[in-house]
Amino acid sequence: MTTEVALDAGNDALLAHLLERYRFPEGYRRMFLAAIATFSERGFHGTSTRDIAARAGMSPAALYVHFGSKEEVLYRIATSAVGLTLEVMATAEATAVRATDRLYAVVKAITAWHAHHSAAARVVLYHLDALTPEHLAEVTEKEREVDQIVRRIIADGLAAGEFSVTDPGTAATAVLSLCMDVARWYRPGSRRTADEIGEGYAEAALRIVGVMTPRG
Repeated sequence: MTTEVALDAGNDALLAHLLERYRFPEGYRRMFLAAIATFSERGFHGTSTRDIAARAGMSPAALYVHFGSKEEVLYRIATSAVGLTLEVMATAEATAVRATDRLYAVVKAITAWHAHHSAAARVVLYHLDALTPEHLAEVTEKEREVDQIVRRIIADGLAAGEFSVTDPGTAATAVLSLCMDVARWYRPGSRRTADEIGEGYAEAALRIVGVMTPRG
């Protein structure tokens, strides 16, 4: 499947394509998804390993077959989520040439990603302080890569005369905050679909950077 076809088929198809690389053994997958759900609902510190195992329908000892500790489960969730965010961004950016179109594509894709996977995104947004210093540093470095993609697109847009903004760093922070905040409030069954929200946020991102030339 080409990048263009994946995106034209919708964000679900793109994510399904990317997630093929992250196919886990069944027991690992069940524990992983159960941990996302319980951490999202109860918080890291409010969740026990027994809670995760019960949510997965497995024995408490089964968690330690796949993970060394509850902290390691959080670390695996964070690295997978941020790693997929980077892949979604890179795939979306590759479909366009102009900075205006690249920013639109990237914002639309990662906003929809954070909506589709709002539980995992909330875990990353609110519970990274429970990671060990080494694990936190690794996740933080990946998050910097996310930030650098948006900063690079904005810098390219300014150089090409497509964008008009006096503080590119603040603009990049505003754009990323917009994309990620959707995970805080979005729930399945919301009035607008994840893709519709992505389109609206992408238009808002272009206004943030002061687009000088129209898309299309």
